[in-house]
Amino acid sequence: MGHWLYRNVIEPGKLPLLLALASFVLTFLITRIIVRLIRAGKGPFGNMQAGGVHIHHVVPGVVLTVIGGFGSVASSRHGFGSAAFAVVFGIGTGLVLDEFALILHLDDVYWTEVGRQSVEVVVVTAALVGLALAGFLPFGVNDLSQQELQDRGGAIVSILVNFAFALLALGKGKVRMAIFGVVIPFVAIVGAVRLARPGSPWAKRFYRRRPRARARSTLRAFHHDRRWAGPSRVVQDWIGGKPDPEPVPPLPGGR
Repeated sequence: MGHWLYRNVIEPGKLPLLLALASFVLTFLITRIIVRLIRAGKGPFGNMQAGGVHIHHVVPGVVLTVIGGFGSVASSRHGFGSAAFAVVFGIGTGLVLDEFALILHLDDVYWTEVGRQSVEVVVVTAALVGLALAGFLPFGVNDLSQQELQDRGGAIVSILVNFAFALLALGKGKVRMAIFGVVIPFVAIVGAVRLARPGSPWAKRFYRRRPRARARSTLRAFHHDRRWAGPSRVVQDWIGGKPDPEPVPPLPGGR
């Protein structure tokens, strides 16, 4: 294990990336545990207050992210400073992305259905960083030989082709496949050749006068969502906590 760690992580200068990923995931998990205890009224924890203002943990997260980011850029990859700043950066990023939905909607949606977006962004981020740590590079550059890398024209064409597939998958409404396809080109190709999701830019543009394609797209999306929505919600609830139930609107006439 030590030999593998030195050969694949320390020697290539990936130790800061590993430390940043570990501190990022650990910070997110610890933060979720604390906020769930606060929500349940258990433990010694409480919300941070400054006068009458509730300070969200995204605030110290931004500060730590800035410090860790600039510190990492100013440090050598193999020095102690880069490792320390990577940990600081990972902690700050964990705090920030834990409240991603709040930043996106500019509203305290932490325990709502919309707040699930924070958990999804954290999972996707951790997966992408893990792929980078394993040696995957954006746009399939890791699949090019040394000769192909030296041939700038060939490398540029390969990058553009992979980017086009990722962009096409995104246009078909397959956001996750487009994101992961940037790192693993095969994923983007699968997303690009399959039917677009209903409501996506591709479906609106090319399925408008093709009722059969539109119907197939709707049916496939329905079966996919029915198959995976339940397990996805269970995993998100297990990681981030179950959202508050939606308030029931009052009946007409106040009844």
